[in-house]
Amino acid sequence: MTAAVQVPVIGPAAPRGLCTDCGISRMADAKACGRACQFIRPDYARLEAQVHGRARDPARPDELHFGPFRQMLRARLAAPRPGAQWTGITTRIAEKLLEAGAVDAVLTMAPDPDDKWRPVPVLVTKPEGMAECRGMRMGYAPLLALLEPAREAGHKRLAIIGIPCQVYALRALEAALGLERLFVIGTPCSDNTTTENFHQFLALLDADPDSITYLEFRADYHVELRFADGRRREIPFLQLPISQLPGDFFPLTCRTCVDYTNVLADITVGYMAGEGEQWLLVRNPRGAELLALLGDEVVSRAPGSAGKRAGAVRGFLANTERAAGGLPLRRMPGFLRGLVGWLMPRIGPRGLEFARARVEMKAVETVLHLRRRLPARLKHMVPPHVWELVAPYGLQPAAEEVLKPPAAASEDRAG
Repeated sequence: MTAAVQVPVIGPAAPRGLCTDCGISRMADAKACGRACQFIRPDYARLEAQVHGRARDPARPDELHFGPFRQMLRARLAAPRPGAQWTGITTRIAEKLLEAGAVDAVLTMAPDPDDKWRPVPVLVTKPEGMAECRGMRMGYAPLLALLEPAREAGHKRLAIIGIPCQVYALRALEAALGLERLFVIGTPCSDNTTTENFHQFLALLDADPDSITYLEFRADYHVELRFADGRRREIPFLQLPISQLPGDFFPLTCRTCVDYTNVLADITVGYMAGEGEQWLLVRNPRGAELLALLGDEVVSRAPGSAGKRAGAVRGFLANTERAAGGLPLRRMPGFLRGLVGWLMPRIGPRGLEFARARVEMKAVETVLHLRRRLPARLKHMVPPHVWELVAPYGLQPAAEEVLKPPAAASEDRAG
């Protein structure tokens, strides 16, 4: 890596139960996990109001699914960046912040020199360093452990590119960090796994997995692969070898995460409602400032929406109920897969409806897996808005699955 990208030495992770190794346990005050972790007792309503200045607005139905936002766009860079996962909006925003001197450093991920798929947390201090951070990585990376090296280097104005579990912990501790400015560029996240597991997945996709240079789950129900020799290949979701993966391929943390869209970021940059482009959610004035940095480099329009999600979500619920109960998933007969794979991009949920479907699926998955594996955690880990998302599919909380209001709890103790 060049001098523009620094790889600070960080401490070992502390042993934890539900943990994605966001980096907090590697800091001097490892016990801060108890105040910061979204898998202990998250308080999205409080943090959303703290970060965005208001709660989710019931009059704006999409805020129930996607969190507070000021603007949603379907967007791409007019001139795509070489090596970018899509067109490079995320890294270009960070690059522009460094060019303008608005931040001292960007905390993000770069590829391990020995394994292009393994993420390594880095501090980027010069604009040209962001080119080394383009593309997708797969694995756990303690990004927030870099907050201490950044502070020791005198960096008071930071930008952070992070996934939801990292951003939640960052926001929970933000007030104590002593930063002059903080910009948070969030990417959506659904299911992570170890880099070793990911290599196993690649080996199931192609006979020469080492030649794969790019992998992306697209909103048209296909996974796109690119290869070192310039080839491209598209695999319909229905033909992915998911049933051949071990049961613990995706950890319980990812199966019980309630924040697919990174609601505490200033701007979320993802793909779900992009219909082949990127999907931007500008959430607050800082997010608007970040988008404005791109000027006419970005081409944008309103996102579209088509199809109906209810059937897809109900099918997902049925399959997840079987998986959560340890039963085998029902496989679609091979002769139908091609037909259904052709139909889904044409009549299935697309655009914003696709994004709503994925958020509801994650909400369903959270409730079912917690009920099976950690029922006592339901009342702490499932926020009220998640119960609203799953209600149309017949999932209602039992009395012991929701926290009682403080007044009711006091009455119980008095009795």
